[in-house]
Amino acid sequence: MKKQQWTGWSAAGQQAQQHYLVEPRHLAGGGDLRHVTEYLRACGWKDKSKTGGPVVFDSPDKSVRIGYDPFTQPGGWTIRGKQTAHQEAWHATFGRHTPVEIVAGLTDALTTPRTAHAPNVWEPLLHQGWETEQGRHFTARSPDGDAFVRFHQSGPGQAHWWAGARNEHGRLWEATFTPTTPMHLVQAFSTALADPQPVMRPLGHIPPSRRIRTTSMSVLPSQLGAWQQARITAARAATWARHSFASNRSRTPPGARPYAGRSGRAR
Repeated sequence: MKKQQWTGWSAAGQQAQQHYLVEPRHLAGGGDLRHVTEYLRACGWKDKSKTGGPVVFDSPDKSVRIGYDPFTQPGGWTIRGKQTAHQEAWHATFGRHTPVEIVAGLTDALTTPRTAHAPNVWEPLLHQGWETEQGRHFTARSPDGDAFVRFHQSGPGQAHWWAGARNEHGRLWEATFTPTTPMHLVQAFSTALADPQPVMRPLGHIPPSRRIRTTSMSVLPSQLGAWQQARITAARAATWARHSFASNRSRTPPGARPYAGRSGRAR
């Protein structure tokens, strides 16, 4: 175990807390739910949770619901998309010990418009050195062999995706996606899963395993709050920019164009 003293903001009188950078991230354990939920809140999602009950968030247009239920077995995350004019109903599930940073790969992607690029689930995995194998299923495995993404197509429109991770004690978590899950969301998940950056966990929240590497850090509460706030601020700024752009477009009369003189520059 390595030890590292973090330097940064000065906060007289604050008591440093012990945290750890954990890698690989797929073995780091669940983490703080607020990494997902506060980002959704900052993006305008509605918190429908009831006191003492499961966590529930609805998208602004009510087409997607994200829930986390720790009270049932096996429990964990469920993301459901309603059928729309352009998308069949779909859902994805993540076990309760799926790292929140990996869950956020998909949930963050739900807050932004999809790009015009064709999604490729395998590309981010191969870029990080995952190896593929063809058998009954097509599988990609992490360099340490402890995480996988698997694909199987049983027929037209029946492309099943699932993933998971295990350590020396057994399976830690599993993720499943219905065949109708939008592929750009599955790619967002695989990108977060393959990310080599370690994730932070506080003392007492690291799964017991010889297969993880940790770096000890002394972190001030103000530092931790500033890092968390930076993510929320970025979400709010992106949401405001999208709404502002959409509002400006709606106010532009159809067919209106800037006048261009002989120079070709708009006036």
